[in-house]
Amino acid sequence: MKKVILLTLVCGSIIAASSVSSCKKSDSTVTMTLYDSLGGTAMVADPAASGTMIEKGRLGLRSVVDSTIFVIAADTALNNKFFAVLLSEVGASNLTGFNTLSKNLTDFFCVATGAKNFTYGGKTMVAAHDPSQNSRMGTKASSADFDQFVTDLVTGATKCGLSSQLIGQVGVVVNSVKSQVVQK
Repeated sequence: MKKVILLTLVCGSIIAASSVSSCKKSDSTVTMTLYDSLGGTAMVADPAASGTMIEKGRLGLRSVVDSTIFVIAADTALNNKFFAVLLSEVGASNLTGFNTLSKNLTDFFCVATGAKNFTYGGKTMVAAHDPSQNSRMGTKASSADFDQFVTDLVTGATKCGLSSQLIGQVGVVVNSVKSQVVQK
C-alpha cells in the first residue's frame, strides 16, 4: 500500500512539475521554482531564533527536514543502522550533529528546489552515505532503506502540512539522488 501511495505521489509530482505555472514580468517569462511554491524568498520570523528573519521557503524546508529526522529517529528500520551516532549525541544533550545534519539537508533541499540565496557545502551524496567516507554512517543503504527513508520523509512532510502535490515534487528531488545514496 505504501508503495502505491509513493508511486502515485511521484507520478503526480512529475505531472505537476511539468506544468509548473509561469507568470509574465515585463517581456520575460519567470518560471516559479519548487522553492517559490514552498514559500520562496518572503521573509518571516524564525521561530528557532528570536528576532531573526528567515526566508519562508527555507523555514518550510527546515521544518520538513527536522520533522523527518524525528520520524527516522523513531523508525526502528532505520534509526540504529544510520543514526546511532546522532541518537547517542542527542541522548547526551549534544545537538551539534543534529544541527549540522539539519543545516546540510536544508541547504541541499533549498538548492535542489531552486533557491538562489543558498549553497550546499556538505559532502557529496555518495560520500555522505558511504561509511568509509563518513564515520557517522553506520552502513551502506539498500534500495529498501531508501524507500523507507522516502516513507519517513512523506510522514515528516505531512506532519508539517505540506500538500500531497508539494510532497510529490520534493519526492522527485529525493529520487534524483537515489543512485548515489543506494550503495548496496
